[in-house]
Amino acid sequence: MRPKGRGALESLYFDYPHFEPPETRDGLDHPTPVAIVGAGPVGMTAALALAAEGVASVLLEARPTFNDGSRAICLARQSFHILESLGAADRFLDKALGWTTGRSFYRGRQVLEFEMPDGPEQKFRPMYNLQQQYIEKFLWERVAESPLIDMRWQSEVVALKAQDDGAVVSVRDPSGEYDLPADWVLAADGARSAVRRMRGLRLKGENYEGRYVIADVRMKHDYPTIRRALFDSPGRPGGTVLVHRQPDDIWRIDYQLQDGETPEQATREDEVRRSVDAVLRDIGHDGDYDLEWWSVYSANTLALDDYRDGRIFFVGDSAHIVPIFGVRGLNNGLADAQNIGWKLGWVLTGRAGPRLLDSYTPERRGATLDVFANASKSTRFMTPPSHGWRLMRDAALSLALRFGWAGAFANPRQMTPYTYANSPVTMPDDPAFAAGPVPGAVAADPILDGGHLSDRLGGLTLLVFGDRPDLVAPAQALGARPVRLPAEGPVAAAYGAGADSAYLVRPDMHVAARWYRADANRVGAAIERLLGREGDAA
Repeated sequence: MRPKGRGALESLYFDYPHFEPPETRDGLDHPTPVAIVGAGPVGMTAALALAAEGVASVLLEARPTFNDGSRAICLARQSFHILESLGAADRFLDKALGWTTGRSFYRGRQVLEFEMPDGPEQKFRPMYNLQQQYIEKFLWERVAESPLIDMRWQSEVVALKAQDDGAVVSVRDPSGEYDLPADWVLAADGARSAVRRMRGLRLKGENYEGRYVIADVRMKHDYPTIRRALFDSPGRPGGTVLVHRQPDDIWRIDYQLQDGETPEQATREDEVRRSVDAVLRDIGHDGDYDLEWWSVYSANTLALDDYRDGRIFFVGDSAHIVPIFGVRGLNNGLADAQNIGWKLGWVLTGRAGPRLLDSYTPERRGATLDVFANASKSTRFMTPPSHGWRLMRDAALSLALRFGWAGAFANPRQMTPYTYANSPVTMPDDPAFAAGPVPGAVAADPILDGGHLSDRLGGLTLLVFGDRPDLVAPAQALGARPVRLPAEGPVAAAYGAGADSAYLVRPDMHVAARWYRADANRVGAAIERLLGREGDAA
């Protein structure tokens, strides 16, 4: 919603473009390897991930422009590694606001300050704030540069017929309807997924009672870019408030509805202004501000039982809905898109067998359930579901006023990459290691030769510590790219490696296997298993 007198897309800081549908009808019904439904951040990331593997796609979006209003605003460090792999990170870095610190307050007094891991050895900051409009704009600019992505705006999917060898997607645009045959379909069409509905699937899980109003305001304020949480503040007694700084002097304020306050009442413009005034007083701002946009949401933990339906994969919010606490929604969706993008890309280009695709649901649904476990704890603390939960929450916060250790109860447990320990393509660990990233975890990214190790990663990578020519040729023959590393120094220390060690790293930076004393046969077997060409364990 926007203030009275302003249009739906009349933003104070962002000019929404208007995209036309396809100019010609020629070729619209030609078969495509992959049809992607939904061109939000997740859909565009999936298209870019496929293009990076040399696979063409058709990207379908019903709207004529980007999503409006205040949606996802926080990008985690690992998301920037994803963006970098797609050639888009620089655009984001030029605009986003990096941050490391969070502070929580109870009745006006600080009870917690946390710092996320950061330092000069890190390639990216732990977290960045950036409005979703810019996220979509920068991804779209990268999409427009790719000859492998056929972007079709104002193209609504109205029917989908699944087949053993693909699907037929029925599309309606302003000039009529047509059928688009596709070998594979990625449903990235959000929480109200039309594809999910057409397939008769439903999300399952838990709905939380607490509701929040999101209100974006533009104001000059010199408070640093940190996450602020206010519990039982004077302006919103009994509730919780979150405040985030964004580029262009935009501030995101999330405040909990009070008991007896209905969404209809809370989203009236006069009520929003009254509540925003009270929150701004609580954070020490008594100057002018402009109201940009507002809406209401509730916290849910919902997911599909299986993210795959034959030749259809569900990605992002079409597969799962997570609470905002810990900034997990968009970051989880981008990881979904990268995961299915490189795997489907490798299958379609013949570098991997179709069994590789069987790992998508175990990995990404496993990540969702991990998010649920952490986000549910945060949600119950931020939005107590009952009187008993509220008593316990307030008791913990009261303790934190006197004892520093109790402030940890207010820690929001920020997003961290999931470890694919139970994936069918993750190998058992080598117990000889005393340190380093375990199989399934994200690879360490220490400084190397004036840059970072991630600068040397790409595709399927075998990190070889020491002089091991016997590993290099077999790995190359199987499609892995060897990277030779010294057996001593900061990289070896980060990996707990010795003179004969090796790590197999996937295109998404997750470790598939590691060996303290590597053997060419075991390395080869692991590559074959990862790529779905061999069923035996390494």
